[in-house]
Amino acid sequence: MYGFTQKSSKDFVEVLASKEPVPGGGGASALVGAIGCALGNMVGSLTVGKKKYADVEADIIALKEKADKLQEELLKLVDEDAKAFEPLAKAYGMPKDTEEEKAKKAEVMEAALKTACGVPLEIMRKCAEAIELIEEFAAKGSRLALSDAGVGAAFCKAALYGASLNVFINTKAMTDRACAESLNKEAKGLMSEYGPRAEEVFNKVKGSLMA
Repeated sequence: MYGFTQKSSKDFVEVLASKEPVPGGGGASALVGAIGCALGNMVGSLTVGKKKYADVEADIIALKEKADKLQEELLKLVDEDAKAFEPLAKAYGMPKDTEEEKAKKAEVMEAALKTACGVPLEIMRKCAEAIELIEEFAAKGSRLALSDAGVGAAFCKAALYGASLNVFINTKAMTDRACAESLNKEAKGLMSEYGPRAEEVFNKVKGSLMA
């Protein structure tokens, strides 16, 4: 329905900057995550076939297969995030003039908020997987492409943190606080583990390049 990733970069940025409700921060985070993952994958592409790295070639090929799949999954989540926002947008527009209407709106809103949390949380999970891959690409891949691994780590960290805000803005409005706290706990856990891991890759790359 949306096909945002089929648009040119220029078109995507223009619609992102417009008053259109989608794509927003969630979709943008998914795209940035896909780009970050692809940069790690690029390191692998520049490593395969090089005699110097023959001993890790099988590992790199396996990493590239995982990265190919992950890139596609993150790109799909750009549109999935827009689809997940639809029920919430409709819920916000529901009437609330009578007590019955207020109750119905609250019920629909709660379900829509939970749906809207699902995709950004999945984006976070995929970014965490991408950071794991980039750690290995940076450790085993071509030194000539080391900067790309560092950029990939920085992008995936940004996407991880960006998607988290789309979780938190929805859990904040939930009345089911137990569910909200459960979702928040997973999001915070992903940030606390994988943010520092991405930062470590970036700092190692920076240190290597500035030495």
